[in-house]
Amino acid sequence: MAIGAPAAGRQAAGQAAGQAGAGADEAAGGSALGTDLRALRRARRVPLAELGLAIGRSVGFLSQVERGLSQPSIEDLRRIAAFFQVPLSLFFGRAASDPQEQGVIVRAGSRRQIGNREAGLVEELLSPDLSAPFEMVRSVFLPGAALAEPSLRDTQETGFLVSGRFEIEIAGTRYALGPGDSFHIDHKPFRWRNPGDEPAVVVWVIAPPTY
Repeated sequence: MAIGAPAAGRQAAGQAAGQAGAGADEAAGGSALGTDLRALRRARRVPLAELGLAIGRSVGFLSQVERGLSQPSIEDLRRIAAFFQVPLSLFFGRAASDPQEQGVIVRAGSRRQIGNREAGLVEELLSPDLSAPFEMVRSVFLPGAALAEPSLRDTQETGFLVSGRFEIEIAGTRYALGPGDSFHIDHKPFRWRNPGDEPAVVVWVIAPPTY
């Protein structure tokens, strides 16, 4: 009866196990990306055929990506981000975590950046992914930042001002908010402005997800 495998055998077994683990991690990452892509596409009501035509990929390939069976290239992701008008970083930033936390917990240092500082707005996704009926976003509006033209989205949104000063105009009526105030937008045009001299931090809940 053998007491243990030869050293070479143990080394080969270890390498095989490591490769299997890496493959599992890659598959899990692909599956998570696919879940987000499918949720984003459905929230925007875009058929696979329309997305495929826009980025030059087949419906079959995109279906495999959404199911975690194929990996899109960086160029694919750039085109998808451009099509949906979202930052490329939305598809990245998934730091390795305890498997029990996957899809449940988002650590402060693992949030995905989804805003554009050049526009005076920096945003982080607080939700683990985009598969839920809603998303939670932390938005930081830099001093003087403003949305020039009203935005109209097919969503319901609730915001809570954590700190700073914030103005929100909803359906033509402007409201001045202070820390602790909250607001709700129900399929109405809105725009915002930070009139203060410090960043305004707002936590938004948006349904369905727009990022």
